[in-house]
Amino acid sequence: MNRIQTKLKEDKKILSIYFSAGFPNLNDTKSLIERLAQNGVDMIEIGLPFSDPLADGPTIQASSTQALKNGMTSTILFEQLKDIRQTVNIPLIIMGYFNPILQFGMEEFLKKCSEIGIDGLIIPDLPLDIYLSQYKQLFETYSIEMIFLITPQTSKDRIRLIDDNSNAFIYMVSSASVTGSRDSFDPNQLAYFERIAAMKLKNPQVIGFGISNKTTFDQATKHQKGVIIGSSFIQFLSDNPISTIPEFIKNIL
Repeated sequence: MNRIQTKLKEDKKILSIYFSAGFPNLNDTKSLIERLAQNGVDMIEIGLPFSDPLADGPTIQASSTQALKNGMTSTILFEQLKDIRQTVNIPLIIMGYFNPILQFGMEEFLKKCSEIGIDGLIIPDLPLDIYLSQYKQLFETYSIEMIFLITPQTSKDRIRLIDDNSNAFIYMVSSASVTGSRDSFDPNQLAYFERIAAMKLKNPQVIGFGISNKTTFDQATKHQKGVIIGSSFIQFLSDNPISTIPEFIKNIL
């Protein structure tokens, strides 16, 4: 089992935090990861900035734009993280769009991830069929988990196919819109959470998009294993120093 699978087997609800690498400042990435890991976060999703982040709302887009202005690149990110496993043991996942990863070279990207201890990748715009036909074997060679997204509109057949070809967790997008935080989920979203839970998938599900407080955390984890929080954390980082991260976590759990 890799670190993601081990973490998911723990008897607790999972809190994963997303932030854009190189935000607020270029060299904040490692200290952010360490501070989050020290304060009860179970997994961390590191966003690789991209100029056209289609799935992201305005808050994450703005942080990605700032990170690019700061000079963040794949090469710099890997350099920043080269010693991260000396201080951090929790699962680390990189979320990036297909274009910059392809430009870096898929195999070289996976190799670097493996070398520094990245456990999984989320690539929202990499189609499942392309992954299966061209890249699945590479991911297995380097022991990197591919994590797929589903939405309320994803068909049961496709969800089953994703479940059959996953070995970590399924990223449940809470709505069909872009990322962003909200105060509570509506009845349709709650019904979606129940519907997916009733499918009894082999992989646990983690919900992203819309979690910003204890209410949404509790709603999302009633039927699913955990949550990913992005926009509200990035907004917090925009307004507060890294040293105050414990206050943010305390308001969620």
